[in-house]
Order: sequence, then C-alpha cells, then structure tokens
Amino acid sequence: MKPLLLALLFLGCLIGCNSFGADLINVERLADAIYKAEGGAKTSHPYGILAHYKTTTPRQACLNTIRHALRDFTNGDFISFLGSRYCPVGAKNDPIGLNKNWIKNVKRFYNGRI
Repeated sequence: MKPLLLALLFLGCLIGCNSFGADLINVERLADAIYKAEGGAKTSHPYGILAHYKTTTPRQACLNTIRHALRDFTNGDFISFLGSRYCPVGAKNDPIGLNKNWIKNVKRFYNGRI
C-alpha cells in the first residue's frame, strides 16, 4: 500500500506541483496565523493590511492576497513565498526590521505552536 501511495504522490507532483502544493494550504488557517503574527486585536492594521477599503474587510483582503499568491506559486515553501510578497524584508514601511520575523511567526501560528 505504501509504494502505491508514494507513487501517486510522485505522479501528482509530476502532473503539477503548484496545484498539488496549493491543495495542502488551509487558507482560513493561514489567514488566522497572519492575523496573530501581525498583532491580532492589538494592532491598528489587522492582518497587516495597510489600506482601508470601502467594501472589503482586512480579513477578506488577506484571504484575497493568499488566494492570488496560490495562483502564482510554483513550488517550495508557500509561506516563505507569501512572506516575500506580503511582508518583504527591507520594505520601506518597516523601519525597524520586524519583517524578518514574519515567516517564522506565521509558520509557528499556522502549525499551532503558539
């Protein structure tokens, strides 16, 4: 049974790793992890969303960003890929360098380690 399962997983990657990898991400749970990493209820920018939208909540903007990144994602570590877009190290709006902790913190929250 194990060889069959491994063969199916390998075949899935050959057919298209980006869709296979995207299926492994729980978008809602990732948004919750981002919310916590960005300061939760204590922050003035929930989910790290800096813009104020008329009809979109910060959570929905975060979910939209995750789903858009999933379309562009090809392979590797998705949270690191998302972090490079969502919260890049060296960004002008991060004068004290907190973005360097974003990927590590989001992974910890996503995996339930905090």
